[in-house]
Amino acid sequence: MHLSLQKQITAIAPFSENEIETIASCFEYKEFKAKEYLSEMGKISNKIFFIVEGLARVYYLKEGKEITTYLSSDDGFIASYSSFINQTPSFENMQCIEDCEVLSITFEKMQFLYHEIPNWERVGRILAEQNYLCMADRVLKLQMIPAKEKYQTFLASAPAKIMQRTPLIYIASFLGITPESLSRIRQDIS
Repeated sequence: MHLSLQKQITAIAPFSENEIETIASCFEYKEFKAKEYLSEMGKISNKIFFIVEGLARVYYLKEGKEITTYLSSDDGFIASYSSFINQTPSFENMQCIEDCEVLSITFEKMQFLYHEIPNWERVGRILAEQNYLCMADRVLKLQMIPAKEKYQTFLASAPAKIMQRTPLIYIASFLGITPESLSRIRQDIS
């Protein structure tokens, strides 16, 4: 198992060496180029991805515009969770912003691990809780705070590697503001 994934899951729950080997056998390694899709809108998103190295985003289309809803980079998980959990077609795309090395686990293998390794359920629960909190926080911020404050909150809370490596157009989309507004806000702050 890749060391960074092992560190992430063992920070959530303890596992024996045999359990780590079983978990590792359920993940598949793959490389994607920048702009490639991990999962596409209209298809069932059957995998959760762990980004070993790289940067990716989740977005949907609204009136022809791309609306970024999630950003993830090195040592982070990314998925179209609604599609994954319900095994229904996704309304989102997952796209690599940079070349990415990922480890993925299918829905079926997640279910297998839930059945075989009791502590794996804790991993699944924590991932689901983190996803929910991220989305709930984002919805509240989009509706309740002014654009400048949204950006300042993003600066304070987003990992530096995401802020430094994500194109501003995706950050603006994530914050629910126009790229022009983001440019003005950045000028005001600096």
